[in-house]
Amino acid sequence: MTYVISEENPTIGAYKALHQTTGWNAKGLYTYDQLYQAISNSWYSASIYDDMTLIGYGRIISDGIYQTFICDVMVHPDYQRKGVGTMVMEVLLEHCQKENIKWIQLSCAKGKQPFYQKLGFKVRDPDAPGMMLFYEQL
Repeated sequence: MTYVISEENPTIGAYKALHQTTGWNAKGLYTYDQLYQAISNSWYSASIYDDMTLIGYGRIISDGIYQTFICDVMVHPDYQRKGVGTMVMEVLLEHCQKENIKWIQLSCAKGKQPFYQKLGFKVRDPDAPGMMLFYEQL
């Protein structure tokens, strides 16, 4: 298969269609307009297309110097286990290397650690785990 890689954000319709395959917005915390605004504010993004259909996407939030966080990596279920996720990650990681970013962070869904480990990511030390704060809707 030959896929097209783009550094441009997809249209809101294409993004919404792919995002809906993930089940990530099940709680309805954000509208698709808000999610699209979020990806539009990214430092860098990679979109993968089969013909005109968005099948993979990922983005980076960064200060452009050393703080870098990969997020929203998603692949349409029909294209999973076909190299599309690896392609998304390779494009994102190549951009980090080009910009001389040395510390790349990410969070991933349960069970996805082996995928990222194949790309060189390591689970954080138990002595230095990440933390988060999440405000629930009232």
